[in-house]
Parts: sequence; C-alpha cells; structure tokens
Amino acid sequence: MASAAAAGKNTKVFGLFKLPFRKPSPPSTSGSPINLPQSHSQRQSQGQNPPGPRKVSTVVRSFLPTPRRLKLDPAKRLYFPYEPGKQVRSAIKIKNTSKSLVAFKFQTTSPKSCFMRPPGAVLAPGKSIIATVFKFVEPPEKNEKPNQRNKVKFKIMSLKVKGDMEYKPELFEEQSDQIAKEQILQVVFLDVGRPTAALEKLKRQLAEADAAAEASKKPAKDADPQFIGEGLVVDEWKERRERYLAQQNAGSVESI
Repeated sequence: MASAAAAGKNTKVFGLFKLPFRKPSPPSTSGSPINLPQSHSQRQSQGQNPPGPRKVSTVVRSFLPTPRRLKLDPAKRLYFPYEPGKQVRSAIKIKNTSKSLVAFKFQTTSPKSCFMRPPGAVLAPGKSIIATVFKFVEPPEKNEKPNQRNKVKFKIMSLKVKGDMEYKPELFEEQSDQIAKEQILQVVFLDVGRPTAALEKLKRQLAEADAAAEASKKPAKDADPQFIGEGLVVDEWKERRERYLAQQNAGSVESI
C-alpha cells in the first residue's frame, strides 16, 4: 500500500511537469480601456495645453543666491600702501553689469579710521566708476607684521532703482528688503618699497580716479554723466542754485 501511494505521488508530480505552458491571454475588450500617455502633438490636436514650468516656491527662492548687479575690480580685496602713521588710499572700479539703474553703498567695520569717496552712487547700465577709499594706518607694535593686526573689512551693497534718481543714503533704508550684498572686501597692505603687479595697478586706478575727479569739476553741457550721485552733479547743482537766486533777486528789485 505504501509503495503504491508513493508511486501515485511520483506520477502526479511527473504529470505536472508534463503540462504544456499556457500562452498569456489577450486583454479583454469588455473591461475599461487602458489610458496610455499622450504625446505632445496629440494633446495639441485635442486642444490640451502641455503643463507649464513649475514655479519656484518662495521658500526655495529665499535660499537661492542673489544675482550680482555689480562687477568689482579688485574683486575681493582692497589694497593699501603700507605707510604707518599716515592716511593712505585705495581704489576699486565698480561697474553696473545689469540692465537697470543700480545704486551702491559702502559700509566698513571701522568708520572712525576709514571713509569712501563717493560713499555711494547710482550707476546707469554699463557705466562704471572708480571709488577711492581712505584709511589711516596705525603704527605697528613691536615685531608686528603689516597684515597681522588688520581686521578691517568693507562691504558693498546694491539696490535696483527706477527712473532718474539721485543717490541718497535713505534709499537703502526705504527699500531694505531689496538690498543685495555684493561683496565683503578684505584689506591688504602692500609694501611700497617692493614693486608688485598689485601696487602698479593701484597706482593706475588712483590716477584714473584723480583724473575723473578733475574732469567732474568741469562737466560738459551735452555730456552724458558716468553716474548719477555725488561728484558730477555737485557743481551743476551749485550753478543752478546761483542762477535761481540771481533771478529771485532780480525779480524782487523789479517789484519794488
């Protein structure tokens, strides 16, 4: 009996392996149709517009870096000649690389020993200016290197403005949420007795800044100013005021 049962089991197992493989049945047409993804041309023929680009959320946009509006030269440093006990100058070229009017402003961690000319201005698209930075160099302590105790930094900020607007510091207070931090500049001292490429470049930029300051004192009548703000508009403003006062005085004499 046991041998017969075992033989029966072997026959059943063998019979399973001898069953032919079934071919997959075709999909039934009576059920619900399968929705295949449509192509771009099919959506257009059916009057459906393709999905537009996803908008960047405000939270994600806050983490994105603000695009630069200004190009600085030098880009990350302010070079000063190392002359202890004297007031020295540095220079930096600032160019508006955007397509709109941009105001810029200097800030420093040492306002008592440093000041800028101009401290800020409004640049037209594509225009540039060479700003001059003044700093008093403190005498070093014993065995102190020129750049060892120097921790002064400068920050340049920018602000997009509309229309013909003259520079005023209140612009950055009124639109504080639109301010972009362009760059933080580290102060580096140069040895005046050792000629270097940085020192020669500094001399050229200072010469250009002095020449632009002299030229701004005699503005041409039809000349397009390089920037709107301190410098080029000062003398013109004085002339207009003098003409206005002269007209007022003439009018008061005639009325008498």
